[in-house]
Order: sequence, then structure tokens, then C-alpha cells
Amino acid sequence: MGDVNQSVASDFILVGLFSHSGSGQLLFSLVSTMVIMGLLGNMTLLFLMHRDSRLHTPMYFLLSQLSLFDVGFPLVTIPKMASDFLQGEGSISFGGCAAQIFFLTLMGVAEGVLLALMSYDRYVAVCHPLRYPVLMRHQVCLLMVGSSWLAGVLNASVQTSLTLSFPYCASHIVDHFFCEVPALLKLSCADTSAYELALSASGVLILVLPLSLIATSYGLVFRAVLCMRSEEARNKAFATCSSHITVVGLFYGTAVFMYMVPGAYHSPHLDNVISLFYSVVTPTLNPLIYSLRNREVQMALVKMVNRVGLRPK
Repeated sequence: MGDVNQSVASDFILVGLFSHSGSGQLLFSLVSTMVIMGLLGNMTLLFLMHRDSRLHTPMYFLLSQLSLFDVGFPLVTIPKMASDFLQGEGSISFGGCAAQIFFLTLMGVAEGVLLALMSYDRYVAVCHPLRYPVLMRHQVCLLMVGSSWLAGVLNASVQTSLTLSFPYCASHIVDHFFCEVPALLKLSCADTSAYELALSASGVLILVLPLSLIATSYGLVFRAVLCMRSEEARNKAFATCSSHITVVGLFYGTAVFMYMVPGAYHSPHLDNVISLFYSVVTPTLNPLIYSLRNREVQMALVKMVNRVGLRPK
């Protein structure tokens, strides 16, 4: 009897993204299409940045890490969601739940840090162009990327271990399409208020500090851009920076809502929509934003298409 109880206690039931909808098949098709588009877009960007020497610059090196995170986000959540939808059941093991929390937290924190460091890269490029090769040399870029990954791993390790250390002795039905910390804490039969307060405090550190760096960097960038005499230089700087600002807005907007807005303003349906946005919609839009706005990426894509013999006759 004890073995049975332990087996039940080690599993969670994911409600699923389409359980509350009468048009589940249509929504499933739309989400699947977006995931495929996002994966193809990000993998294409990664391929272009690897093969085209004109994209072997610090900015695109950092952007390649962003594309890597955007490939990882849907792969952690969507295959399990699709399998549950097609099979009609949503059971996930304790270990599977821990893996989802760990990798999503890792990539979320690492991407937030990376976006802040990318704003510093744009600041140096626009405000100190002559010193750019020194300030953004390869060792510095590696340090930036390593710092973002390290921050993600440390935060994910702590959050995963603490979240799953609570007893879940009541309902094991997670009203979410993947294991996420706020959704799991609602099921604990212990007092999690202190931990939730600590999560909010860490959210301020993880979200507000990078946002402050981004705001400061772009404040200085825009001041420098407005002082440029060349209209072409201003347009190029605005085009590059506006791509990054758009991505920052999409990422941080959803992150601030999920981890800094009080729980009273949350609902399972709204949390599902927000989580779908940052795990599927944003990774799909990011490569489109960069490929459509960055002339270097457009030229690299045309060069690749011509090389494989697909140039229109």
C-alpha cells in the first residue's frame, strides 16, 4: 500500500493547454505550426551565423545564443504537451516535472541576462565604435555568454530543488500544460508564503537589474544616435537597436507578469496564455524580427538561397 501511495505521489497530472477549449484540434494545429516555424527560423539563423563570415561579429555571436535558447524553450514543453493531447492523458513523472522546471528556469534566466548584455554590446557599438574591437573582443563575448549560462544554472538548481522539496500530499492535478513553479506551489499542502516572497525578491533581482542596465544602455544609445550627423548612420543604428528593444519588450513583458505580479491577479487560463506566449510565440517571432530588420541577415539568407540553386529564374 505504501508503494502505491509513493507511486501516486511521485506523479503529476497536467491539465493541458486545450482542455478548456471546444476547438482543441484547431488550436493544436496552430500551436504546432508556430513551433515548427520558430524552430526552422531559429535553426536557419544559427546556420547563417555559423556559415557566413560577415556574421562572425560579437553582436551575432550573442544573437546565436538567443536563438539557441529560443530553440530550447519549445522543445522542453511542446513535445510533452503534444503527446498528452494525442494520447488523451497528461501524466508526468516527478523527474520529468523537475526536468521541465530546471531547463525552463535555466533558459529563462540566462536569456534575461543575455538580453541585458546585448544592450551593452549595442551601447559600445554606437557610443564607443573605435574601442569596440577591444571592449567586445572574443574573450569578453565568451565571458558574457558563460555568465548568462552560469546565472541560469545556479538559479535553476536552487528553484528546482526548493520547489520540489515541498510536500504535495493533496491534489496532483497541475492546471497548466507544463510544470511551472507558480502552478506547482498552489498544490503544496505546506505553507509556501516565505518561499513565494523569496521568489518575488529574486524576481526583482533577476528582472529589474537587467532591465535597468538595458534602459541605461539604450538611453545613452539614443542620445548618441540623435547627435549623429549622418542620416544613414542614424537609420542603421535605429534599425539594429529597435530589433533588440522589440525582443526585450516581448520577453520581459511576459516574465514580469508571471513572476512579479501578485498571485491574486493570476488565473490558470491567463497563466497558460502568458506561458504559451513566452515558450512558443516569442521564440517564433524573434528570428522574424532580426531577419526582417537586419540587412546583414537578409544578405546572408539570399546568399545561402543562391548557393543551393534556388534563385528565381
